[in-house]
Amino acid sequence: MNTFRNAYSIKDLENISGIKAHTIRIWEKRYNILEPMRTDTNIRYYDFGSIQKLLNITLLHNHGYKISKISQYPSENIPSLVKEIITDKTYKSHAINAFKVAMLNFDREAFYKAYDQLLANKSFTGIFSDVFVPLLNEIGLLWQTNTITAAHEHFITNLIKQKLEVELEIISKSQQVIQDKIFILFLPVQESHDLGLKYLNYEIVKNGYKTIYLGESVEIDDLKKMTEQFESPVFLTYLTTTPMLDEINAYIEKLQQNLLVNSADSELWVMGIGVENLPMETATNRTKLFLSMDHIIKSL
Repeated sequence: MNTFRNAYSIKDLENISGIKAHTIRIWEKRYNILEPMRTDTNIRYYDFGSIQKLLNITLLHNHGYKISKISQYPSENIPSLVKEIITDKTYKSHAINAFKVAMLNFDREAFYKAYDQLLANKSFTGIFSDVFVPLLNEIGLLWQTNTITAAHEHFITNLIKQKLEVELEIISKSQQVIQDKIFILFLPVQESHDLGLKYLNYEIVKNGYKTIYLGESVEIDDLKKMTEQFESPVFLTYLTTTPMLDEINAYIEKLQQNLLVNSADSELWVMGIGVENLPMETATNRTKLFLSMDHIIKSL
């Protein structure tokens, strides 16, 4: 199989595995667990197989195996050993590693295989909260350290969105609307990070509410027109990169003025980066601030 990249630094291995570069070097020297290659200018580097092996070794090590014992196993036997220890306590780490490998190699089939294995025993909600959320957090750190590119992030995020759309269609066909509230979900102008909002839409539908999903980059004037058509909706937004931290309070005040003033019972729910630092008076009985998706889901 062709790979997008097959040369990684020891710092890349540290970022991907969570094992310090110093520790990796010690493991190499004492136990010969990895065999780095060298460029023509004598710079050490590692191939994709080294990443896969180190992730498996890390999983074993984190669950009680001494590195001295792991080093005694033939390399080809290590994946089988990992499979033997997979339990409810270890499946998360194993799954996250599998998705990281699929992402690094732009391997859609590997993503599908890892996902199907999870879905055989776990609910989609469990997979998203236990695996996809920590995976996306790790991916954010890998992107910030230049270990991966934006292309990697887009690749894995879009695959997760595809699975989310499938599950949303399934639940929409089977779940009856039993609640009175209508949720209108949107992102601010110039905000395109919609995965978190899409998942909240799924959870709200699953809980029996009607939703109107508007998605990314929605103008406040367009939202205001929704108050004329729907009685007492709940407007829900998820802030990630837009607006800037020092502009969030002003943005929420503008939402309040346009969406709540002329409607006695409409609500505004806001979640995202910077919400925890807003003035206390920003939150009212009709404006609710949430620190996490779990916080919103428990409030439904």
